[in-house]
Amino acid sequence: MSKDLNHKKNINYFIHKLADVQTSFIGQATKVWQYCVILPDAIIGDNCNISSHCFIENKVIIGNNVTIKNGVYLYDGIDIEDNVFIGPNATFTNDKNPRSKIYPKSFLKTSIKHGASIGAGAVILPGISIGANALIGAGAVITKDVPPNAVVYGDSAKIRY
Repeated sequence: MSKDLNHKKNINYFIHKLADVQTSFIGQATKVWQYCVILPDAIIGDNCNISSHCFIENKVIIGNNVTIKNGVYLYDGIDIEDNVFIGPNATFTNDKNPRSKIYPKSFLKTSIKHGASIGAGAVILPGISIGANALIGAGAVITKDVPPNAVVYGDSAKIRY
């Protein structure tokens, strides 16, 4: 995904009047609903749906056809590929040792691969890769990489299928 998105002619997307969208890198047919905050350097692909009460930080890349449900916060270093579903209140982190006003030199990268689905309330620790078409159960705590096509759930999540 490149930042050339904002150079397309005839931009056709929807931003609710109560959203604070500071980026111009939004693809065609994307919808951003009320009470979302999206920072200037975030990149959002085509045909995405970003539900209300979401926050998307600067160094976040979201592919095409992504659904992000209510109450999801995406912090620097999170890359989401195409056709991903993120359920309500899924929690992402980007720092293994967070301290107030003490920032790492770089944030850990979290990668959600093509077609993955993350259930409501799942917690994804930093530096994790979730494989293509993986399914993360609601409320799961993801502490290590998830392989492609795996079904995981529980605390700490284990491959179940």
